[in-house]
Parts: sequence; C-alpha cells; structure tokens
Amino acid sequence: QVQLVESGGGLVQAGGSLSLSCAASGRTFSWYGRAWFRQAPGKEREFVAAISWSGGRIYYADSVKGRFTISGDNAKNTVYLQMNSLKPEDTAVYYCAVPKQLYELGKKPWEYDNWGQGTQVTVSS
Repeated sequence: QVQLVESGGGLVQAGGSLSLSCAASGRTFSWYGRAWFRQAPGKEREFVAAISWSGGRIYYADSVKGRFTISGDNAKNTVYLQMNSLKPEDTAVYYCAVPKQLYELGKKPWEYDNWGQGTQVTVSS
C-alpha cells in the first residue's frame, strides 16, 4: 500500500520557522518529483513548492519564494519543506503529493494522485 506521511507541523509565532517532512512508504517513487500544497479553511488547495527527482527543477509559489526551501533525500524517499519567516497567512494544512505523470511537476492539484494526510501549520500573529 502506498503511503505518504507528513510530519513537522505545529504552532509557531509569526517570524518563526518550521520544517516539514514527507516520507513515502509501501513503494518507491523513483524518478517522480514531489510537491507541497496547502489548504486554508474555506480556501482551495494551492501550490507551495515542487522538486524533481534529480533536484534539478525546483518551483515555488510567489507567496513563499525566498522564505521556503524544498529539498529531497532520495535514499530516504523523503522530501522536506523548510519554512522560515512564517506569516499568519501561511496557516493551513500542508500536504505532500506525487504527480500522476513521470517527470511532470505541475502546480495544479489535479496533476497529482498520491497525497498524504496533511499536517497542520498554525502561525500566530
């Protein structure tokens, strides 16, 4: 059974940092990229960051560029999201996902078909 498990969420004050992890189990996702999305209450799920298997392609949403860093450890089948200078508007449930298509790295939720259960990030002002 394929499983993506996010961890590392929590409560932090504005300006603080959190590091999220997304570990895959049950199968490997060799050659597949990985992405982070987030969903705030009452809002649509939105793209945050994505990284290709090789790490040669990395994309960020404009809202997090310069503050968040995505990275991966293929040996551990794990992707990370380092979040610095957090703002209250970063509050959301954060999900990691694997794209449907090999080598693809889109920014739309429908382009992904393997999702974790999500981890809550709350930033207080």
